[in-house]
Amino acid sequence: MRRLIDLPGIADLEYKALLKPRMADLDARAAFPDIDEACRVAFGLSAEEAESLARPAGWDGIEDKPIPKQVAQFEAEGWDVTNKGKPLRMLDHLAAPLWLAARGVAGSLPFKPDTQEEDDQDAQMARLAKEASAFRKNKA
Repeated sequence: MRRLIDLPGIADLEYKALLKPRMADLDARAAFPDIDEACRVAFGLSAEEAESLARPAGWDGIEDKPIPKQVAQFEAEGWDVTNKGKPLRMLDHLAAPLWLAARGVAGSLPFKPDTQEEDDQDAQMARLAKEASAFRKNKA
């Protein structure tokens, strides 16, 4: 599972929100440019851009659902958006850009998604390494 707090700039943003709890309020974004900056670094788009972006047809509006529902949905999609079992303080600001980037609508993520081909290559390399090790043991 990928951890949101491990993305670039997110842990720093969480720490700042711990020191200044007002940062977590949705209406505080204009007063704290660090929020949009961290979103841009992590997702390639700011929280403001994500909020104003038109959603594709059939979009489920997940970013507007209560945080507990979003946490469960993020988990179902392979994301841990908690820290020590509690939702991140800044999740209200981070949810929309993360949803858009994770679903490939806008922005990006700082890593390449897993693919079946990579998994197959990894499994093949592991099998070859095991066979080589067995071969070397038999030669000795």
